[in-house]
Amino acid sequence: MKTLKYIFGSLAIAAALTSCVGDLNVTPIDPNANTADKALDSEDAFTQYLAGLYTGYATSGYYGAGGSASISGLDGGASQYIRGLYNLNELTTDESVCGWNDQTIKDLHWMNWTTSDVFIYAFYSRVFMQVGAANEFIREAKASTVEFANKEEYIAEARVLRALSYYHAIDNFGNVPFALDDAVVGAFPEQTTRAKLYEWLVEELTDLISDASPLAAPRANGYARADKGVAKFILAKVYLNAKVYTGTAAYDKCAAVLKDLMDDGYKLHTTASGPVYNAYQELFLADNDKCTDEIIFAIEQDGTNTTSYGATNYLIFASIGGTMDPAAFGISSGWGGLRTTPEFYDKFTDGDKRKLFWDNVTSGGDQQKSIDDIGEFTNGFGFMKFRNVNSDGTPGKEMGFVDTDFPMMRYADVLLMAAECEKNGSAVDGYTGYKGLNEVRARAGLAPITAPTDTDILNERGRELYMECWRRSDLIRFGLFTSGYNWQWKGNVKDGQDVDAYRALFPIPSQDLQANNNLSQNEGY
Repeated sequence: MKTLKYIFGSLAIAAALTSCVGDLNVTPIDPNANTADKALDSEDAFTQYLAGLYTGYATSGYYGAGGSASISGLDGGASQYIRGLYNLNELTTDESVCGWNDQTIKDLHWMNWTTSDVFIYAFYSRVFMQVGAANEFIREAKASTVEFANKEEYIAEARVLRALSYYHAIDNFGNVPFALDDAVVGAFPEQTTRAKLYEWLVEELTDLISDASPLAAPRANGYARADKGVAKFILAKVYLNAKVYTGTAAYDKCAAVLKDLMDDGYKLHTTASGPVYNAYQELFLADNDKCTDEIIFAIEQDGTNTTSYGATNYLIFASIGGTMDPAAFGISSGWGGLRTTPEFYDKFTDGDKRKLFWDNVTSGGDQQKSIDDIGEFTNGFGFMKFRNVNSDGTPGKEMGFVDTDFPMMRYADVLLMAAECEKNGSAVDGYTGYKGLNEVRARAGLAPITAPTDTDILNERGRELYMECWRRSDLIRFGLFTSGYNWQWKGNVKDGQDVDAYRALFPIPSQDLQANNNLSQNEGY
């Protein structure tokens, strides 16, 4: 079984799929046939290796959906990064349930998971595999005598990706094992506190976005690449959640970073390029790589070259079931799993263009709103947000795997973060009066709000960003995750009930506690 000693010390050279990340469209290095001393001998080799860091977010393993997963002992589909992120950050909230009987999947929505939960362990392992791969890239690049023009920029990109995974670590697990590229390879990492990891993230990301940083300017190195815009977005999220992570709010610092990001030229995608879908929907279609006006960072998917049973393949296939027509979503069949709760569905009005659900109207009455049985797909309205269909209505290249990229960071979120900062006394210069919030609402076809409440802002975030893996963090920040707001089957009761406050953090998996004596369990577990 994989342990962090292996994860932090392993060499994961590139992806064994074709990488389509910006200009990193390269032939990969086989990690089973190469080691750093004989493989990283040229600029092309480092380019291939860097592509592998990106592909680690997009697939389960080096050889596509049909090959072995990168993490032994775990299901290839369930251990994919974005799928794990969704399971922990959406299935634990009012946004989503999954009706399968796969191991402990229902425990996530019931909020009664244990320290040995396989889905928690899968995501935890994936996060630290990504950290380990980034550390190894940085270590090898620094030590290598191979020189090329983009070397320092490549190292900076790897640092951003490392910070991204550490952001997911601090948000989901709190006090976590921590090691950088200067750590002793093979040594068990020490555990850091949430507050100290916050300080490191702030320092690291601030350095990466500085004028002296070799990191590329926003959009300068291509679509779906880590650049200063991506680093700023992560830093804004860290500051937005500062009170959760450290006990002290930092909305003023968040607002300053948001202002910097707003000046980088991003904007809402407001004009549809085709006649079939509205502008909001185009952000979640098979050709959403065209939406570079709004998408700051995406995890690329390609039905031919980058395949997995996670990421948007999971979001689309698992959302289709019952009497839904898979072909209308550009896929071969549905998996019949993901739906939403009535509490979340009721946050939408009929005029909202983002109201994309298989409800009792769109289904012709075959779907019911209430979830009487979490295992029955027709209980709870289904999602129709992500599709493997292009903006002109044609399907993606393949019906078995999707082309739809996962938009991990969007400008709409930047505008909504600005509204939250303003509500907390730190308005972004030029965006007072909740200008950004109302730009988002205008695209959705809704009237402006002049004096939004905290609930208005939280609900707007839910309506705009559902299925994009922000809901758990948002509910925690607004004090409504474990208590104060309930939804069907929270706490394993149909009408929902409060759960213990310690569940705002996931446990350090028991497998890693047993392997690494430097680790202590999170409080309550």
